[in-house]
Amino acid sequence: MHDCCLKGFKWEGEPIGREETFAGNSTYVSGNNSDVAILVIHDLFGWTFPNLRLLADSYAEETNATVYLPDFFGGEVLPFDIVAKDPAEWAPLDLPSWAARNNKEVREPEIFAFAKGLRAQYKHVAAVGSCYGGWAVFRLGAKENDGLVDCISTAHPSWLTKDEIQAVGVPVQILAPEIDPVFTAELKEFSQKTIPSLGLPFDYQYFPGLEHSFSVRGDRANEAEMRGLERAKNAAVHWFKQWLQ
Repeated sequence: MHDCCLKGFKWEGEPIGREETFAGNSTYVSGNNSDVAILVIHDLFGWTFPNLRLLADSYAEETNATVYLPDFFGGEVLPFDIVAKDPAEWAPLDLPSWAARNNKEVREPEIFAFAKGLRAQYKHVAAVGSCYGGWAVFRLGAKENDGLVDCISTAHPSWLTKDEIQAVGVPVQILAPEIDPVFTAELKEFSQKTIPSLGLPFDYQYFPGLEHSFSVRGDRANEAEMRGLERAKNAAVHWFKQWLQ
């Protein structure tokens, strides 16, 4: 992971959802639609990060869906206050060890099990993930997993590979900031050339001047970042409405 995956701001506000257990995972749930579900795959800060819970509430209210934000890190969460700290203070987090505990091979089985649980219960299912969650939504939306999810959305994905991009088989939305050492210019260009060639609906939105993590940890006191994170949220909501109704 890169330093940019930890930068950002914690938003003000109180989540209004509830905590439940689904498919064996502790889960934040918002909304009550019995036909439509949205799976939110969290970033490094985990399922308790308030910003993601506030986004889940917005998705639930604005799309009339039941939104699930599960714990995919086995109960481990990063301390929220580090988003405001100098990067020099992040060393004790030992990110290499964290990455080994939560790599794709370790976490993919439970992510797939959760999505299968949603598909068994709901008529329509979408998956959305930023940063760490980005690679996972592409895996869920792969052609080989036909029917598992109806569409995917990702903002500034991490650990995403060209093979995963090329293997996708459902409508794709990518929200891409200009400044992103993880979702690089090369991956941006590859996505824009490859996904349309697959014959898939594709929504690529570019956010000039904004950085990796803007959509989930942007500074609401900064006008440009506030406009960007609102635009990202609205774009995702519009995407879900197109493919989940």
